[in-house]
Formats: sequence, C-alpha cells, structure tokens
Amino acid sequence: MAKTMQQLQDEVDALIGQFEEGYFSPLAMMARVTEETGELAREINHYYGEKPKKASEPENTVAAELGDVLFVLICMANSLNISLEEAHDTVMKKFKERDADRWTKKEDK
Repeated sequence: MAKTMQQLQDEVDALIGQFEEGYFSPLAMMARVTEETGELAREINHYYGEKPKKASEPENTVAAELGDVLFVLICMANSLNISLEEAHDTVMKKFKERDADRWTKKEDK
C-alpha cells in the first residue's frame, strides 16, 4: 500500500525523534540536500550521460539517490514544520494555472 506524504513525514520524524541530536539546522540540511543532489546528478550522468562509472566506484542506483534526496527534504520540512502535502498542493495549483496553455496538450482518443 502506498504511503501518503504525511505518513512519510511521520515515519522520518519517528526515526529522527529517537536521537538526542534531533534534526540538523536548516543550513546544515541545505548542505545535505546539495550533497545528495550532487550524488543523484552523478548517477544520472553515469547511466544516461557520457561519463561511465569507474570500475573502482561502488554500484548505486538512481532510485537509491532519489530516496536519499527525498529523505533529506522530508527532514528539512519536518524541522521547519512544513507539510509537504500542503506544499505540493500549492505548487500544483500554481503550475496548473500558470502553465495551463504553455505546452501542447495531448488530444483525447
């Protein structure tokens, strides 16, 4: 069964909540987002770009790196008391209104 974004946020919060240190500061988490995004970019480049992986580099997947990025984003949202479901709804409304006629729509068949 698929988890809601709130369930994901609650799961991450339960994990982090068991440690005295808790969440990192927003600035430290932004650095982690940047780090994980760089690792995702590296994997994308290995699989779809012109830079093959060195034999000495560990095998990883784009899915694993996306998971890392998602985890850190959830940590940041939790630490700032941001509902990612609400943030998603807000951005979807913005894109639907702003970009309603931006691209060629597929015709119904």
